[in-house]
Amino acid sequence: MILTVTLNTALDITYRVRSLRPHTSHRVTEVTERPGGKGLNVGRVLAALGHEVTVTGFTGGTTGRTVQDQLRHTSGVVDALVPVTGSTRRTIAVVDAATGDTTQLNEPGPAITAAEWSAFQEVYEHLLRSASAVALCGSLPPGVPVGAYAHLIRTARASAVPVLLDTSGEPLRRGVAARPDIVKPNADELAELTGSHEPLQATRDARRRGAGTVVASLGAEGLLAANADGRWRATPPRRVHGNPTGAGDSAVAGLLSGLVEHLPWPDRLARAAALSAATVLAPAAGEFDREAYETLVGEIAVTGEAAAA
Repeated sequence: MILTVTLNTALDITYRVRSLRPHTSHRVTEVTERPGGKGLNVGRVLAALGHEVTVTGFTGGTTGRTVQDQLRHTSGVVDALVPVTGSTRRTIAVVDAATGDTTQLNEPGPAITAAEWSAFQEVYEHLLRSASAVALCGSLPPGVPVGAYAHLIRTARASAVPVLLDTSGEPLRRGVAARPDIVKPNADELAELTGSHEPLQATRDARRRGAGTVVASLGAEGLLAANADGRWRATPPRRVHGNPTGAGDSAVAGLLSGLVEHLPWPDRLARAAALSAATVLAPAAGEFDREAYETLVGEIAVTGEAAAA
């Protein structure tokens, strides 16, 4: 079982309009709703790839009930979300059909009490007993300690469960110091962590700070990975246009599935890059265009070299 953690879950709502113009009214042509937050997106992609997945984090209020109702109809995903008194947030993505651009509006998450945080940790420790890998994903809701991911990483390491961290800012900085097996920042998050805007140098700096493997998302330019075994670059054959929401989460799913399947790093990166691109072509986060994925995974160019023995 692969475990994903989303401390700041959401209900993702996607509106499509013909053309987004400020200060005017818009007629929405299509609306989709999905359980959201990075780890839930990762979990749905993993389930679509055929893996057994359990999702945990916090849920509350009417929005939280909607999230859980929809999860019950998601094949292959087990709901282990922890109830809280606050209300789960909503995220609104407005897709401009004319340009393909997406405007994102993210509500704040619910305030988490000390008792709720403690209850989550008990659930997390129990779930780790049957986990083959764990992903810690996304922002922290109010009330959760800024060092929460660092604590959860140390707990996973004590249980000998490989852990991937996908967050930003101070939670990323503290989490990296706890020595996660994999971190997956985007270029901006990596630069903020290391102070370097040169991706290869920044991945090296992040490894020196404690990360085992650093996989940097470079948008349309693909993925850059570095670890003790070498460094690699995965580049899509062409730029794809669509809704990029959730593309990084699909990359995480590709990396995790490759980890538990013991794939070599070039194959993991090809899968992650193909899933990321195929998600841009899908209508909502946590989904991917399977036909595009199956085509792209054989077209991703992976270059690089293994470390000297």
